[in-house]
Amino acid sequence: MELTKYTHATVVLSKDDTSLVIDPGAYTPNSADLVAGTTAVLVTHDHPDHFDASILTAALDAQPELRVWAPASVAAELGGHDGRVTTVAPGDTFEAAGFAVQVVGGDHAVIHADIPLMSNVGYVVDGAVYHPGDSYFVPDVAVETLLAPTSGPWAKLGELVDFVRAVHPTRAVQIHDLMLSDAGRGSFAQFTGQLTGTELVTLADGESVTV
Repeated sequence: MELTKYTHATVVLSKDDTSLVIDPGAYTPNSADLVAGTTAVLVTHDHPDHFDASILTAALDAQPELRVWAPASVAAELGGHDGRVTTVAPGDTFEAAGFAVQVVGGDHAVIHADIPLMSNVGYVVDGAVYHPGDSYFVPDVAVETLLAPTSGPWAKLGELVDFVRAVHPTRAVQIHDLMLSDAGRGSFAQFTGQLTGTELVTLADGESVTV
């Protein structure tokens, strides 16, 4: 399976002749093109850096084979589209474009005590790759490749280190990194590697790795 990292939180998984797009948000300039090239999209939550309603609505209208799996807030905004938008919750399992998907988590990481708790799900794909969305939720399954968020108003290096230690993946790949400079990405990678023993791989936008 190939994992391609795009701007911020958007990731594409591909194998054989199929692909799965996760979180094609408004911060990713080529989100529309990525969605146009797939039949399956997963969305972790309704924040614009993970979910662009206009892109997915247009794609669902134009691509009759496209299906979207997302939590209730996202599904409600998109509408049913003849059953091609499926609401998911933690504990659900399903197949999307030939990929086995397990839904985990449930809550967005806390930004501040004065902001109400928000929903967020994570996805474990093919029992190998874990995209947590905006959370440090530790799934009760072994994870080979962890997509590790490193920037945002809720992100913190110490919590990231504890997250990587708890998940204990074979590899970690830095995502959700748009708010960091190159030096910041390097700093997070250095500290995470030193403190966890797991290399935090930094990929350029559009760069792929075999997982």
